[in-house]
Amino acid sequence: MKRNHFYFFWRALTMPLFKLIYRTKYIGKENVPADGAYILASNHCHATDPILIGIGLKREIHFMAKEELFKNKFVNWFIRKLGAFPVDRGKADTGSIRHFEEVLNEGSLIGIFIEGTRSKDGEFLPPKNGCSLIAWDTKAAVIPICHTKIGKRVWLHYGKPLSMEDLGFDKGGAREFRNASRIIMDHIKALRAEDQAAYEAKKNG
Repeated sequence: MKRNHFYFFWRALTMPLFKLIYRTKYIGKENVPADGAYILASNHCHATDPILIGIGLKREIHFMAKEELFKNKFVNWFIRKLGAFPVDRGKADTGSIRHFEEVLNEGSLIGIFIEGTRSKDGEFLPPKNGCSLIAWDTKAAVIPICHTKIGKRVWLHYGKPLSMEDLGFDKGGAREFRNASRIIMDHIKALRAEDQAAYEAKKNG
């Protein structure tokens, strides 16, 4: 895929400000390969999550974004230029799914907030099946990401890629999609537990 200069310009422009404001601690960035198609599956705590996740990586990420964000003409133009694409969260949006499958087939990264919406209190919400459906259709590995506010900092932890085998896929279907979504969410939860334990150990040590 052609390099998106608009994306990297805004990444470079916002990076110093966001690092100053959120004091983000990045963990496991090496788990995201330098090339190839992968799905980044994250929990969702804050409107700035796409920016924070993107700042942590040198690769462009194409995010799924709720359809409502695209109603404003300027916002629509701006976030599309950044590689975002709308998804209707109220139904099985086959058009959006096909778009992101095409992005993956070109060897790029896509970002999905697996809960489908933001958590108001930071606690985990039940996962949706869109991520596992796209993973099955494209055979792209899924990289779990966890956003956690710990102390005065935001911790963003990129986990190791989960293969089709790791996700329990065999023949596909609704039951396997639900199971794969649960597995991804369990890995995201494990990243949070790991980060919280590391914070407590450092604080008490």
